[in-house]
Amino acid sequence: MRAKKSIWSSVLFAAWLVWMADAASKAWALTTLEGKAPRHILGEFLQFTFTKNSGAAFSFATGGTFFLTSFALVVVVAIAYWSRKITSPAWAIVLGLVLGGSLGNLSDRIFRTGSNRGFFRGEVIDWISLPHWPIFNLADSAIVIAAVLATILSFRNIAPISPAGPIDPHDSESEGSNGA
Repeated sequence: MRAKKSIWSSVLFAAWLVWMADAASKAWALTTLEGKAPRHILGEFLQFTFTKNSGAAFSFATGGTFFLTSFALVVVVAIAYWSRKITSPAWAIVLGLVLGGSLGNLSDRIFRTGSNRGFFRGEVIDWISLPHWPIFNLADSAIVIAAVLATILSFRNIAPISPAGPIDPHDSESEGSNGA
């Protein structure tokens, strides 16, 4: 039971760290970058460019903030449900990163008014720019890092939830026939 509480704590702590770092970085971007020319950090490779996004990456679902907000809420609820079942510390970090990233962008969509004013229609603040890539934020980065980690864990065959008993069904039959 203690291990499950520790896993749940890991999910929440990772989510909180991502959410707070994202919120702080967006507050910084609002005060430092809004209405100004892009800042060249590493020449043309890395720039800090302020923008508000009503859609998703690659101009997908532009203006679809209500759908994207609703989807993010479903993701948050699903993670809250499934994270209590997770037994792998590495998968707890994956879920925490996705949860924190989802909450970061969800906060923008709920609380920041956009050009499509109304309930669940806020715009996400993006500010990190790379060549030939959509402008993004720390919440987006956390979700992408989680996807990479999930892929690595999957290739390494690390399950998010350990089986709760013997893996071989013949093991449980033999235990029952021995009267154990």
